[in-house]
This record gives sequence, C-alpha cells and structure tokens, in this order.
Amino acid sequence: MRLRTVLATATAGLAAATCLTAAGPATAVSAGSANSPTARACSSSVSIDRFSDALDKTTYDGTFVGNFSALALDRDGSLAALEDRSSLFDLNARTLQPERAVHLADENGADLDSEGLVIDRDGTRLITSETEPSIRRYSVDGTILDRLPVPAPLLVAPAGRAVSNQTFEGLTLLPGGRTLLASMEYPIAGDTSGAVRFQTWTRTKGGHFRLAAQYAYKTDAAFLGVPEVQALPDGRLLVLERGFTSGVGNTVRLYLADPRRATDTSGVDHLTGQPGVRLIRKTLLADIADCPSLGATAKQPQPNPLLDNIEGMVITGKERGAKGRYKVLLVSDDNQNTAQTTRFYYLRVRVTPAF
Repeated sequence: MRLRTVLATATAGLAAATCLTAAGPATAVSAGSANSPTARACSSSVSIDRFSDALDKTTYDGTFVGNFSALALDRDGSLAALEDRSSLFDLNARTLQPERAVHLADENGADLDSEGLVIDRDGTRLITSETEPSIRRYSVDGTILDRLPVPAPLLVAPAGRAVSNQTFEGLTLLPGGRTLLASMEYPIAGDTSGAVRFQTWTRTKGGHFRLAAQYAYKTDAAFLGVPEVQALPDGRLLVLERGFTSGVGNTVRLYLADPRRATDTSGVDHLTGQPGVRLIRKTLLADIADCPSLGATAKQPQPNPLLDNIEGMVITGKERGAKGRYKVLLVSDDNQNTAQTTRFYYLRVRVTPAF
C-alpha cells in the first residue's frame, strides 16, 4: 500500500534453507556492532545484523527498482521481490542485484496494485492485489493460471465492505502447504477499530484453493495496519504492524501471533468486541524504532533514522543449532518518493516454544 499518502489521512481522522549473506558494498553496520550482539539488539527477542540501501532509486532493464511490498524465497535460492506497481523481480540473494523482472497484469491487461506474494511448491506465484481485492496464481513468466474466491464482505465497497488500498497486504502458506492465509490491512466497515480479518483458503486438486476459516487480529492502535504476515514451522505467525504519522515518521512493530485457537469469524458479520470471539493471540517481539540505527540516515523525520515504510518480510532460514531462532529479512516500500528509501533489514528473531 502507498502508506505515506493514505496513512497520513487516516492518522489525522521455512521454509527455506538458503540464508542471505553479507553483500559487500550493499551492507552497512554501525561502528563496533559486528562483534557486539548487545549493541545490535532491538529487544530481548530481536537483533539487527545490518541494512542495505543498495537498490534505492535504481533501475533494471528500464524498470524502476523499488516500491517493494513483499518478499519470498524461490526454489533456486534467489530472492523474489514484488513491487506494488505490477513488477516481480528476481534478486541475487547475496548481492540483492536484480537478475530478472516480470511484468504482471490482470485478465484485461491492466496493472495490479500487487501487495502479497507466495511462491508455491510448484514454482507458481500467488499474488494479491489490494484494489478489488484479489489473489491470482501466475506462472513464472507472468501468465494467469487461476483466481481465488474472495468472501463478499472483504470486497471493496460497494460490492463489499472494504476500502480500496486497505485490503489484502500479507500472504503466506501455513506449514504443510495446504492452507493459504491472507491478512487484510485495515478493518472493513462495521468492524471495530483495529480489528483486522485474516482469511484462509484450503488447497484442492489441481493446485486450486477453496475458502476456509477466517480469524480476527487486533492491532495496537487504529492507525496501525498489517502489511505482512509470515508463517513459522509450528503454525504461528510473524506479523508486522505499521503506520505513518506526518511530521513524526513510521511506526513498525514485529509480533508473534498464534491463530490456532482463534474463533472462525467467517460467519461473524460484525466484529464488535463480543466475548464469544477469541482473537488471534499476539506477543510483541520488537518495536523496530528500538533497534540501533547502525549509521542509517533518513530523508524525512523518523523516530529512528533506520526506519522507513517497511512493508515486506520473509523468513530466510534458521539459526544453526539454535531452536526457535530465525533469520528474517524486511524491506521498505519507497513509493518511488525522493523522501523515502528502499531499504533491506537483516534481522535475527528468537521465538519461545509453542504450547
């Protein structure tokens, strides 16, 4: 979502074995931080290794590189980076340099507001667009293979109760690959402030998906939305909450969330805080503003110059010999704006065992 424009108004009213490595000149760390885990700590659960601005305001084969809204690891170990203006890049996982760009379109050839990305086990790409909203399956070359059903209330008004550009942002496959989960960014009309719906689909024959359970997740403040979710091997989720306040900057927080005992809200017309609805349980892992800045600079006011409009996230691997420890990569969406930066963040995240 183009957060800088939309949220300023709203505020006013693994399953992958490949791990990303240092990227030479694309890497930045603060002085003395490389050998000091404490100096790199964002919280007791999260630390930051480094960040990279290597792709900021660059182009590849005539296509602007930026506007990134989602990340995924491909089967060959490359990093897929989805931009919200209808391009999907293949990036070198070590250097971040683009190696391929595929243009995406809808059934009529129009560009997408592409936000969520999953690379399925057969290599097909599942991609959301937040204007209808929609989820389509694409081949590697960008051919549409299928379109998933969407519950009527989650459609953009007047067809449903959602607001355009505030719908499907996050997308992830749960362990086992049979269940797909998409997070709405903001509540639909009639739901209480901050109550965001997470919709799931179950895989059927031929790679198709049918509608399944839906869950409710509550953000910490009304101006915070959910730009991304990523499934852990035990079925819990890493969830990003993000917002923007004009003159102050971005708020970005990382949570551990557990949907496994949450109420199926697919039959709940309005989420009003009723006691019979069990929300997705969540625990704050880190406020990214609490991370060390590592020498980063910001082009606009920020609580921490390291911050920008962080929107994409992928789990890139596990820490060797450390149970419950993961390598996580974040990326910011610069909105092709001179006051924002395309920035990659290399985190280490520790989660407690699930019960």
